Amino acid sequence: MTPADLSAAIVRILAGLQAAGTLGAGSLPTDVVVERPKNREHGDWATNTALQLAKAFGTNPRALAELMAAELRGVAGVAAVDIAGPGFLNITLDAAAAGELAKTILEAGEAYGTGSDLAGQRINLEFVSANPTGPIHMGGTRWAALGDSLARVLIAQGAEVTREYYFNDHGAQIDRFARSLLARARGLEAPEDGYGGAYIGEIADRVLAGTADDILALPDAEAQEKFREYGVELMFGEIRQSLHDFGVDFDVYFHENSLYESGAVERSIERLRELGHIFEQDGAVWLRSSDFGDDRDRVVIKSDGDAAYIAGDIAYYLDKRSRGFDRCIYMLGADHHGYVPRMMALCAAFGDQPGTNMEILIGQLVNLMRDGQPVRMSKRAGTVVTMEDLVDAVGVDAARYALARSSANSQLDIDLEQLSKRTNDNPVFYVQYAHARTKQVANNAASLGVERTEFMPELLNHASESELLAKLSELPRTVAQAAEFREPHRVARYLEEVAGAYHRWYDNCRVTPLSGGPVESVHRTRLWLNEATGVVLRNGLALLGVSAPERM
Repeated sequence: MTPADLSAAIVRILAGLQAAGTLGAGSLPTDVVVERPKNREHGDWATNTALQLAKAFGTNPRALAELMAAELRGVAGVAAVDIAGPGFLNITLDAAAAGELAKTILEAGEAYGTGSDLAGQRINLEFVSANPTGPIHMGGTRWAALGDSLARVLIAQGAEVTREYYFNDHGAQIDRFARSLLARARGLEAPEDGYGGAYIGEIADRVLAGTADDILALPDAEAQEKFREYGVELMFGEIRQSLHDFGVDFDVYFHENSLYESGAVERSIERLRELGHIFEQDGAVWLRSSDFGDDRDRVVIKSDGDAAYIAGDIAYYLDKRSRGFDRCIYMLGADHHGYVPRMMALCAAFGDQPGTNMEILIGQLVNLMRDGQPVRMSKRAGTVVTMEDLVDAVGVDAARYALARSSANSQLDIDLEQLSKRTNDNPVFYVQYAHARTKQVANNAASLGVERTEFMPELLNHASESELLAKLSELPRTVAQAAEFREPHRVARYLEEVAGAYHRWYDNCRVTPLSGGPVESVHRTRLWLNEATGVVLRNGLALLGVSAPERM
């Protein structure tokens, strides 16, 4: 029996009490919260539903709790229900009901932990979106890990998700990139506002080697345009390859420049003009964004005719909505906090709901540490630490897990030495080793003739088995919450708890008999629990894009 099963049972009980006239005509919940009590002596599960709903039903919490408890005691698999304090319900399951979960998990397999909360929703998830002027730095690397994990979590809840990368290939930064390539090709220092790092020389050399034209013989303006055309595409290719090697592939690579070439910018401004939110002043075109919570109105087209940066944002949002996305989630870097109000304002200006049709997540900085000191190790990109640097130091699995296990809105310090250790101090090793151990136990069991030919869940009655089963039951709710709150780190933290519960169970309960001993029902039944744990660890790691090794 899972928390979801208990929640459903409580909802049915409340509906029955109301139908019988025992409760008032309050609104019935569709589900209720069932949680693990802090003190395990208080039972397997607890709920404060009576405290939350008593007033709505015209009664007091204790009286409602007594009505609920009487009905819950008759639910199959419930061994005891106690009332604590003003109306808390503590629920104890019988061993067989708790143990049945192992079979449920194995029958569900890869589907265990999935749900349908977001079924029917089309979500555009834009993340990384680094300027194509250099390798992906640590901020972008964090978004790659978190964004891809979030996409997996949303899909697990039934959403249709499009992973999208927005190439900022329009504007001054691309001009600086092209000038930097040309300068390096001519053997000159990078412009004062340009880009350094060894990668600039590498890209410049590849441009020269890959074109039949003698670019350096061209006038500067023409040569710069050639470096822009070819250099940006080469940098795109490097970024795509780095992301692919990191386990992140996008469904759409959207080019900012296409918004200007296709007329999308003009069309979006005209749409806002029709809605009455565009005005002209001092020769410029403005969005009346202060009407929608922004601190001031924003220039969209400057007095010289050039588009302001927000013009692209306006067109891009309208383009996403016209492609049929219900929700547009933007994952932006730490320097974009001040950017949120204007983005939400343009969303509202189109008649959409900020926070619903548009969501913005802001990531914080990542610091690589060794021996308590910041690490600066990128020769290729100058002082910038890149995705490749982190992967070279600790590998893809450790890098992705470390970046995904903390909330996006918290600054993150990554200890490279810790992530390189094959010890329990290393969280990814701790979780992966737990999965590998489930495989080792299964192999040992097979060699000694222990098979899943018998399942007697009532035999899973050791305290460590109760703890492990309860923890395994929480995967569906954990994934649902990770999707609801856009927090994939909840999955990583949960997996560490599962690994801990499994290791404690392993120390206390044998799947194989002692040397020379007979294979008994309890051994066969424990093998089900061992395999179920492997499923949960495997499914959870997959949501983070991390492998589940069978051997460590």
